[in-house]
Amino acid sequence: MWAVCAMRGRKMISSASFQALLLSLGLFFPDCFAFPINEVEALTAFKRAIFEDPLLALSNWNPLISDPCNWSGVYCSMAGDHVVKINISEASIRGFIAPEFYKLSTLQELILHGNLLIGTIPKEIGLLKNLRVLDLGSNQLTGSIPHEIGNLTGIQKIDLHSNGLTGKLPYELGTLRYLEELRLEKNKLTGTIPAPNNSDFSALKHRMYASNASQMGFCGYSDSQLKRIDLSYNLLVGSIPKCLDYVPRSSFQENCLQDKDSKQRPAAQCGTGATLPNKTHAGVTPKHRPNIDGSQRQSKNSKPVWILVLEIVTGFMVGLLFVVAIFTLAQKCKRRPSIVIPWKKSSSSKDHMTMYIDSEAMKDVVRYSREELELACEDFSNIIGSSPDSVVYKGTMKGGPEIAVISFCIKEEQWTGYLELYFQKEVADLSRLNHENAGKLLGYCRESSPFTRMLVFEYASNGTLHEHLHYGEGCQFSWTRRMKIIIGIARGLKYLHTELDPPFTISELNSNSVYLTEDFSPKLVDFECWKTIISRSEKSSGTISNEGAVCILPSSLEGRHLDIQGNIYAFGILLLEIVSGRPPYCKHKGFLVDWAKEFLEYPDVMSYVVDPELKHFRYEDLKVICEVVNLCIHPNSSKRTSMRELCSTLESGIDTSVSAEMKASLAWAELALSA
Repeated sequence: MWAVCAMRGRKMISSASFQALLLSLGLFFPDCFAFPINEVEALTAFKRAIFEDPLLALSNWNPLISDPCNWSGVYCSMAGDHVVKINISEASIRGFIAPEFYKLSTLQELILHGNLLIGTIPKEIGLLKNLRVLDLGSNQLTGSIPHEIGNLTGIQKIDLHSNGLTGKLPYELGTLRYLEELRLEKNKLTGTIPAPNNSDFSALKHRMYASNASQMGFCGYSDSQLKRIDLSYNLLVGSIPKCLDYVPRSSFQENCLQDKDSKQRPAAQCGTGATLPNKTHAGVTPKHRPNIDGSQRQSKNSKPVWILVLEIVTGFMVGLLFVVAIFTLAQKCKRRPSIVIPWKKSSSSKDHMTMYIDSEAMKDVVRYSREELELACEDFSNIIGSSPDSVVYKGTMKGGPEIAVISFCIKEEQWTGYLELYFQKEVADLSRLNHENAGKLLGYCRESSPFTRMLVFEYASNGTLHEHLHYGEGCQFSWTRRMKIIIGIARGLKYLHTELDPPFTISELNSNSVYLTEDFSPKLVDFECWKTIISRSEKSSGTISNEGAVCILPSSLEGRHLDIQGNIYAFGILLLEIVSGRPPYCKHKGFLVDWAKEFLEYPDVMSYVVDPELKHFRYEDLKVICEVVNLCIHPNSSKRTSMRELCSTLESGIDTSVSAEMKASLAWAELALSA
């Protein structure tokens, strides 16, 4: 058998056919050909960290069914025994980069370009000693570039452009002598460009061994392979190192650099985050500090013996008191019930991997204390809605607006690192919304004792559109009011899809996600995706699969994913619901869209779509509605019209003026009299 294993690398017989031959002879030993279990663990950990996979890029990643070498985007060695490349680009996957990637010891290329990855770059990336290409460009990564990236001694290309990376450029980048391409443009990087002629470098040099100091910064090697570098659109300060004179000046533009040959940011944009480095680092003597000669230093350092003894005794007593205090505190902690901090890795098997918290994600969002919200919501007694996943309270801030507080119902031990990071990212995402037809996030609450995760929204006093359509009084919901709500929803979706970068989508757009203000103005609020993710997390013992954000749409389609085209399809169904007064699905009558298709394209029977409780409607408006619905529910998603065009069609084709409503009511009155 040892001879058989030795033949594995020979080119005479392929690995797959050789395994098949051994299997047929009953001589196959798993230890000889089994795919490394640690590499399978690394790949499955990556899949667990992805909670949105709209294009099903990871759908066949299942070690129980297929060989990892057959998984989409995974490339193995010729012998099929190690992963050498991962390429999942432009797949719209949303999630985190798993630190377990370090287990792929033979990985040469990691390409995750053009996705929606969030969180930080794990420092474990530095353990991939064989990595040649690292491409994480065009994602939503935050935090600093880990210094451990300097351990990638054979790296040739690093692409981290178009993210939200902060902090200083690691000086270790200059130690990568085989690096040919470095793209860091369009981030929020600060500090100077590491090179021997800037003060940051000088301070570091004094703290490093002389043998290493000469290799720090971009000018550390005379035979550097660096051919392309792009640091534009950051917040870098200082000067451009002379050794980078060969680089086009456009690669340094839109920073805060001292460079006359390239366009730099105005001083107002540089702010405090891009200030010049401090000139008084360790190892640099400030000019105003007086020099101390040798005799002065000697007299200053010499002390009487009794003072030295006193200092030793005092130090011993302080140390003893410190040890006693620590011991007392430890005993108290033992008597208290343990509190698991949910965003740190616990010893539970439910939390599969360490995850880093993104401190930048919510820095501009108001954080409320539980005590504040408890007071505003009358000791959390004013409940206005509930579900298995959340409770909604109504409250009034002291001297402020009315609020709706959504409290997530999930146990502390089930709140994984992924959920915590998703919560933070969702708060940051919701805080971007600023439109009259989008629910405004006012802030959040995050506390560990008692465990609390809450979102605070502005309050919409008229409840949901669903309640009015299916449980309200018909007289309150006239044709004109419905048309105004439709146009408001269209404007809100146009804003979310076309005026935000990146676009924002409602995870399950229906009449329950539309809230109405006192004057019946619609506001789009996205709660459903949170409910889906939390419920799936509970069912899967604290993990989130790549199916975590798939929402089922009540239509003849089996389901849809979180994307713009899915929102447009759902908008078409919502229009039918508003006009007809019928729910999207009824057990006895089936799907609304299937029923309505019989009438949408035929003018003679189009009026059958209208809610029979309506006393009157405008036929011209109905024609526009039916036209838009047909565009929204087109079977080919690529042929569906954008929300910008749909909104324009509705605004130009529907008359919501008072005179139009009066004309319509008079016309129906005359029709009734003539009958």
